[in-house]
Amino acid sequence: MKALTIPTHTPTPLAPPLVVGIDPSLTGTGIASTNGWVEVHGYQRPRAKDPGITQLPHPERIQAMRDLLALVTTTIGYPDLAVMELPAVSRSGGGAHERGWFWWELYRHLSINQVPVALMAPNARALYATGKGNAAKGAVIDQVSRRFPTWTTDGDDNAADAVTLMAAGADWLGHPITPMPQTHRAALAKAIWPELPGKPA
Repeated sequence: MKALTIPTHTPTPLAPPLVVGIDPSLTGTGIASTNGWVEVHGYQRPRAKDPGITQLPHPERIQAMRDLLALVTTTIGYPDLAVMELPAVSRSGGGAHERGWFWWELYRHLSINQVPVALMAPNARALYATGKGNAAKGAVIDQVSRRFPTWTTDGDDNAADAVTLMAAGADWLGHPITPMPQTHRAALAKAIWPELPGKPA
């Protein structure tokens, strides 16, 4: 009687978690993925018919914002973790209520679709990128270009911020993109992280 041959299979390594960093903005939302891409999408304000009009009628304005929201959420997809930058509450100027609407609608979309969301303040994001919480935009861009060359930002601070948020999320999950100094990693303790199965608090 022929002996049975038991097939052996080499276990397939589990793929690293998919993390997306999001820097929400009406004029340029930066989105970066651990899959190696980064994009920036902005609010395409239609031209007013009268050159003297500086504000669009509300129906056109909300439609433009909804179009941006749909584009951004489609680009993000359904990652294992999304890391969003918290609003800069000290920021003043026109459009604050519009920026608030966009941020909360984006957060709501991720939440209802059960995408775990982490939140990182601007100073913590700068700290992770540069080791200094008050670093200027140019310093963040330079550090991102040096440490994460796969993600081409073309000098866009929105893209650089998104890459930083994505990298921080991957680091927190135990899959750092590149080794980071402890001075930079101190930013992880300043972020708000979601509860994930099997992930210690």
